[in-house]
Amino acid sequence: MSTITISDPTPSGHFDAAAFATHTLASPQNLAAVLDHTLLKPDATRNQILQHCHEAASHRFACAMINPTWVPLASSALTGTGIPVGVVLGFPLGASLSSSKRDEAASVLKLGAHDLDMVLNIGLLKSGQPADYEAVRQDIRGVVELAHDAGAIVKVILETCLLTFEEKLRAADLALSAGADFLKTSTGFSTGGATTDDISLLRGTAGSRAGIKASGGIRSLADATAMLHAGASRIGASASVRIIAELAGQAPEPAQTNTY
Repeated sequence: MSTITISDPTPSGHFDAAAFATHTLASPQNLAAVLDHTLLKPDATRNQILQHCHEAASHRFACAMINPTWVPLASSALTGTGIPVGVVLGFPLGASLSSSKRDEAASVLKLGAHDLDMVLNIGLLKSGQPADYEAVRQDIRGVVELAHDAGAIVKVILETCLLTFEEKLRAADLALSAGADFLKTSTGFSTGGATTDDISLLRGTAGSRAGIKASGGIRSLADATAMLHAGASRIGASASVRIIAELAGQAPEPAQTNTY
């Protein structure tokens, strides 16, 4: 099997980050539309999920991002609002069997999920063999095919904090070739989160072929602004309400303690 070539990190189709950031930061409503409102704490309760969905609908966030077990509840709570249910797959390690990721994807799609944020197989990627690279690509492709057939989208979490520069490029290429709709930096459960350098690198690799989602450690308007100017087109944050309140000039709420 031939080795997959790493792309040169130059734009494939132009994405105007400055114009996108200017538009997005023009109003709290515009900013809310690119924020994935996220609640992935393992101890999140039913009532917290319902409150989370209420916030997502009230502020018109891009989606309400939750763990798989809560998809039926969130789907019911968001029915008629136009706000999609987002869910994580193979989370947070990416080391599930590909068949398990596909089964999980099929199940959550039937239950009403629209945004599928899956973790690629990090260990296989770092093993560095052509067959392993192809296994990573097929792992992603299996989920992408199911999602696209159902009219849903896939964001592939690269966990950039665990990757070398070359591995980031390789991971981005594999995800793009598998049909990913977004490249996403982080789970928020590993050793680091989004950085502007990684966002710039991923945007340079993807160009306009895919969205770039910054996630992990984004707790303030300043954080979100930096990511947008670096090339992010979607931001995952548990502090979404705080971030748009800052843009609206309201007193910010206390920062939440999680990073995802």
